[in-house]
Amino acid sequence: MKRIGILSDTHSCWDDRFAKHFKDCDEVWHAGDIGCIDVIRRLGQVVPVVRAVSGNIDHGDVTRAFTPLLQWECEGLPCLMTHIGGYPGRYAPGIPRLIADSGARLMVCGHSHILKVMYDDRLKCLHINPGAAGYHGWQKERTLVRLVIDNATPRDLEVIQLGKYKI
Repeated sequence: MKRIGILSDTHSCWDDRFAKHFKDCDEVWHAGDIGCIDVIRRLGQVVPVVRAVSGNIDHGDVTRAFTPLLQWECEGLPCLMTHIGGYPGRYAPGIPRLIADSGARLMVCGHSHILKVMYDDRLKCLHINPGAAGYHGWQKERTLVRLVIDNATPRDLEVIQLGKYKI
């Protein structure tokens, strides 16, 4: 069993509540538009494993450290993460084929700044976009996601709302 924290679209923003909400996680996954590599370094001080993909605003150290696509298995669950992925019924070009070919049962993406958790019956895949954790963008609410993956099954998904502005 692993506890997973998921975030996206930090755009160089660090919020100490990331550490508060992810401190009991085994891994944190960042679905791109990281901004400054320091966000990843700080997450690495909180959890033992940080997985990330680069997004469309990323450059320099971030793109040297992370690829735009990541495929792996977590607790027996095939996972896929990319920044621009869309969602069931409105995937980005090539994403349905990628999900099908990889056998992914969990697909994580960011980019839209819109929190979306949906199951794709056609591809038999859970889609998670954690929304945006940073301040840059049009989102009305900054959000994070936590869940447990146990024996290839995602469960206990929580949405954490951070508000729009710093308090």
